[in-house]
Amino acid sequence: MFDTGNTAFMILSTSLVMLMTPGLAFFYGGLVGRKNVLTIMIQSFLSLGLTTVLWYAFGYSLCFSGGEGAIIGDFKMAFLNGVSSKDVLSPQNNIPLFIFFAYQMMFAIITPALITGAFTNRVRFKAYITFITLWLTFVYFPLVHMVWGNGFLAKLGVLDFAGGIVVHASAGMAALASTIFVGKRVVKDSMPHNLPLVALGTGLLWFGWYGFNAGSALKVDDIATLAFVNTDVAASFAAVAWLILSWTFEKKPKFLGLLTGSIAGLATITPAAGYVATPYAALIGVIASVVCYVAVHFKNKMDWDDALDVWAVHGVGGILGVILLGVFAQKAINATGADGLIAGGFGFFSTQLIVVAAVGLYAFMFTYGALWLINKVTPVKVSAEEQEMGVDEALHGEIAYESL
Repeated sequence: MFDTGNTAFMILSTSLVMLMTPGLAFFYGGLVGRKNVLTIMIQSFLSLGLTTVLWYAFGYSLCFSGGEGAIIGDFKMAFLNGVSSKDVLSPQNNIPLFIFFAYQMMFAIITPALITGAFTNRVRFKAYITFITLWLTFVYFPLVHMVWGNGFLAKLGVLDFAGGIVVHASAGMAALASTIFVGKRVVKDSMPHNLPLVALGTGLLWFGWYGFNAGSALKVDDIATLAFVNTDVAASFAAVAWLILSWTFEKKPKFLGLLTGSIAGLATITPAAGYVATPYAALIGVIASVVCYVAVHFKNKMDWDDALDVWAVHGVGGILGVILLGVFAQKAINATGADGLIAGGFGFFSTQLIVVAAVGLYAFMFTYGALWLINKVTPVKVSAEEQEMGVDEALHGEIAYESL
């Protein structure tokens, strides 16, 4: 009944994407100070649990049930009502519906966790739980439905292979809004407290990203292999480009720059991975590093305390990737895609540009408004005294390391 090869591939891809969330926890955990490691790590691990509950309860249904051409779906498949482990995804794709449910759930888990790097050390746990619930319900779920659930944006011809609009642009702009709302840290970490931990997190993210992008083909074919290769090529070119930039302008070849560059390349190639030729993936990687590197310095000049550069890397990278997809996409590469600007597709390019701008604006406005509303009910911000103590001990009564 099922295509066993494609099913095995999707089980592996789902497992890889799941691994990205612990990888993100290590990546962020290494970047913050010693007294704030556990707080940012628990925010990622919480998403593994809470998002799964929301996804099972109603998230999957809102994303993929009903609502053709609409902004949101319906509750027909809430709590997997009427869904059997024997159901196939579609007549064209003989994988279990259950594995598609799980695969998409892993995307939902990591997306709000990305935002946490922006407001590290400054947000109370109760407020974070409330925020993640609201943000998933009113930002992420509608975006998934509109882009991947045969909703409004899909009908407009918008393409997003693995999450440039749905994941990175939305999370990145939400990160910027949350940074502006919570304000600056009272105690700023001068440097990453554990760079090897950042490297471990980067390795897990890079490894998991193969499932993130190649798995989005939903089967083993030429598009899956294209996405796999494009993912690695873009990340590698971006890593080397950022290393060169940091060596040139900061006078030393920075390990953190190499790691950050790879993440910028991965975020930027994500929407285009299955729609562009590999030489363009390499070019996208280089452009990603240059633009995101400039974005980091622009953020610093604007004095935005986006602690872990979520906006500059994921937000700017995701937006850039959607725009470059509008430039470099070719139907000759993927017949289910579109022709971008280089192939005469000005209309497709314009649509991508307008939609990613609109999505970014909506994610920013909703995030700021949601935090303002939450703050009326329960305090969002950590006090100066708690920041001085360290939020691990102040909020959770735990510490990552014994005092020296």
